[in-house]
Amino acid sequence: MIAFLAILVVGVGSYLLRAVFIVILAKRRIPEVALAALQFVGPAVLSALVVALLIDGEGNVVLGFPKLIALVLGGVVAYKTRNHIYTLVFGMSAFWLVGFLL
Repeated sequence: MIAFLAILVVGVGSYLLRAVFIVILAKRRIPEVALAALQFVGPAVLSALVVALLIDGEGNVVLGFPKLIALVLGGVVAYKTRNHIYTLVFGMSAFWLVGFLL
């Protein structure tokens, strides 16, 4: 029961923290400098996910066949579409599918 209560409190706190910024900034215009900086958030997050996938906790590169296929497919999709959502969807789908088939 205590674990459920802790999860509930953290969930509500997380929601309120995001909602406050949405409510406060709803009628304000975001500066062009901030918008220009925000365009790098997607690639930075995708890069962090790729590095976390390829390096274990001790700093060693771990690259199995499913990861290699997902990395290559994700790279091709990223190059062709320039869209981080498509890259993430296709790369993760390939990773899960190849992992499931092997």
